[in-house]
Amino acid sequence: MKNNVARPVDREGRKNDPEKTKEDILRVATEEFSAYGLSGGRVDAIAEKTRTSKRMIYYYFGSKEGLYLAVLEKAYRKIRSLEADLELADMPPVEALRTLIASTFDHDENNPDFVRLVSIENIHYASHMKQSSEIGELNLSIVKTIAAVLERGRGEGIFRRDVDAVDLHMLISAFCFFRVSNRYTFGTIFHRDLSAPELYNRHKHMICDAVLAYVRCSETSGG
Repeated sequence: MKNNVARPVDREGRKNDPEKTKEDILRVATEEFSAYGLSGGRVDAIAEKTRTSKRMIYYYFGSKEGLYLAVLEKAYRKIRSLEADLELADMPPVEALRTLIASTFDHDENNPDFVRLVSIENIHYASHMKQSSEIGELNLSIVKTIAAVLERGRGEGIFRRDVDAVDLHMLISAFCFFRVSNRYTFGTIFHRDLSAPELYNRHKHMICDAVLAYVRCSETSGG
């Protein structure tokens, strides 16, 4: 049966490439929501910057909340995709873990919008994230990846601590995330620019060394 519902066109009357239009909307919406939050972000502003219309945005995403959730899902797809591209299974355990930590560190530094979006969603008690079946599935991959690296490391006698993969993921994320989420308050209090190259490199090595020392040390050795 033929669908008689007309697809919206942009403000200049051009027919849209749906995928390109959606990507443009998501890109601008990411900037809008990370800057002003869900409540402060304006669909009108997103429509203006993408030279589309609110009608078109709602056609693709259903509502403002639907667009916000799509932005969150895209942000998590990006970091999980970056991790998958590392091909950690082909690396020795120590190299794999160091590469994963460095990748997380660089991602958070280079994607402050991601950090702000996650912080905003925590303010909302993850109420929107809970509506997404995709985000939960996406984030299982990193836990499985870490668990596999830890298992290989323990099997080779390199990693001696029996650490939970989710706990280790939290440890890595906490350090990398904090540097970006608290950059301005921490920097103001302690008069340090966390983006300065010398601090950036020192902190990356510090979290890598700290995590590797933790997993290499047995729980009974006082470490």
